[in-house]
Amino acid sequence: MAGHSKWATTKRHKAVVDAKRGKRFSIIGKEITISARDGGGDPEFNARLRTLINKAKEANMPADNIERAVKKGTGELPGVTIEELTYEGYGPEGVGLIVEVTTDNKNRSASEVRSTFTKAGGKLAGPGALAFNFQRMGQFLIDGEVTTEETLMEHTLEAGAEDIKAEDDHFEVLCPIAAYDAVAHALEEAKIPTVSGEIAYLPNSMITVSDADAARKVLKLVRQLDDLEDVKNVWANFDIDESLLAEEA
Repeated sequence: MAGHSKWATTKRHKAVVDAKRGKRFSIIGKEITISARDGGGDPEFNARLRTLINKAKEANMPADNIERAVKKGTGELPGVTIEELTYEGYGPEGVGLIVEVTTDNKNRSASEVRSTFTKAGGKLAGPGALAFNFQRMGQFLIDGEVTTEETLMEHTLEAGAEDIKAEDDHFEVLCPIAAYDAVAHALEEAKIPTVSGEIAYLPNSMITVSDADAARKVLKLVRQLDDLEDVKNVWANFDIDESLLAEEA
């Protein structure tokens, strides 16, 4: 969703983290395994793995779980094949959605995502159907109380950040994918905690949903997709009135 909507979504997710702790551990564990498989199991030489391990610790994921996830990625422990998949589709009001999945069973994931779209009156689209309306960038969301815009500029621009947006209660730092690890490392070195840090799908244009009933349908679909066991992220190109968002929070 838009920057502010993503912030609101992230804050809501943190507020209900205990209720979804099992899923949270599962998703982070799979990401750690994939990162260790692709970049090695030493976080000193794998910035993405280091970021994920920090994320796991912040979520109070047990150290044994983290270690097992790393070893599955490096092949020291047996494990199933984990894949990262992306689905694209349209929801109510023609809203475009990109759904990121981390799974050990792509047939199950595909079936669940397709069924969720269909039940909400939406439909899956072919690969690349929404590529024109989204760009992939590194995105870091930072609570406005922990730092200042000047401090963020000082530490992240030189590392490769392209834009720093100051919102009412938070900052959004954007960077090219190639600079993600460097910016993440710069924030770590400056001891600036992030609420979230990820490779995001950011919409180039937005669909404004101003009708309350339509907004409820769109938000319900996003939540149902987000609740699926294998879904890591849901990105959408819609914006709604803050009052409608508050009603659905």
